[in-house]
Amino acid sequence: MSTATIPQSVPDQPKAGNAFLTLNNVTKIYPTASGPNVVIKDINLTVREGEFICVIGHSGCGKSTLLNTISGFATPDQGEVLLRGKKVTQPGPDRMVVFQNYALLPWLTAFENVYIAVDSVHPRKLEAEKRAIARDNLAMVGLADAMDKKPPQLSGGMKQRVAIARALAIQPEVLILDEPFGALDAITKEELQEELLKIWQEHRCTVLMITHDIDEALFLADRLVMMTNGPAAGIGEILDISFPRPRDRAQIMEDPYYYDLRNHALDFLYNRFAHDEDAA
Repeated sequence: MSTATIPQSVPDQPKAGNAFLTLNNVTKIYPTASGPNVVIKDINLTVREGEFICVIGHSGCGKSTLLNTISGFATPDQGEVLLRGKKVTQPGPDRMVVFQNYALLPWLTAFENVYIAVDSVHPRKLEAEKRAIARDNLAMVGLADAMDKKPPQLSGGMKQRVAIARALAIQPEVLILDEPFGALDAITKEELQEELLKIWQEHRCTVLMITHDIDEALFLADRLVMMTNGPAAGIGEILDISFPRPRDRAQIMEDPYYYDLRNHALDFLYNRFAHDEDAA
């Protein structure tokens, strides 16, 4: 059995001069019929520019609520989210979200779904330039030959490619992914993970991604943020994932250290913070 040290940190505090995206004591409370529901409590996290962060935890631990406060869809009841030192108070094109259910307009083609985002954010750009941006981003995700198809004509993987192209087409500073590959089959999922890493390596926008898949997180992320259970969920641990980039999946999975990390994350989720159904 390996005895390698697992690099980890407790929920971190902002570091002067190193704060691109900062969450300071973020707490979100929703009213319910039985009283206030504290979903997340006292979240502290500092993200470096260009970093790839994965967030993992059981259902109901507030992962989506956490990312909603970063995207601006939800306002913290306590604490604040800062992007480049400016407080986040509403959604904006500097933070784009890709959802698990694609969120495409079914009556528009793939090209039109991307174009409408570009046109909305950059209405003053020349028409030819906006159309070129839409085409280039669809080509980047491998859909050059499918841009005239509508969502009902596309597979799940192709729909998610359109959603990623749409998000990247407006060049956000932060790309927020809410379990984007959760509904896909294993082969398509791995293909899109590889494509996402190649795109990220090229553009190096900052990525925050929710996942339920430990192997996915270990392959993609620089750090893995592990959430405690709700209510009043927080950050339990943050694992540093130090495999060199660009990453080779087969090579990583041959490294014994991969399994040290994997077992540590499994122990966190299914022993230290198990749900009742996990224990059963």
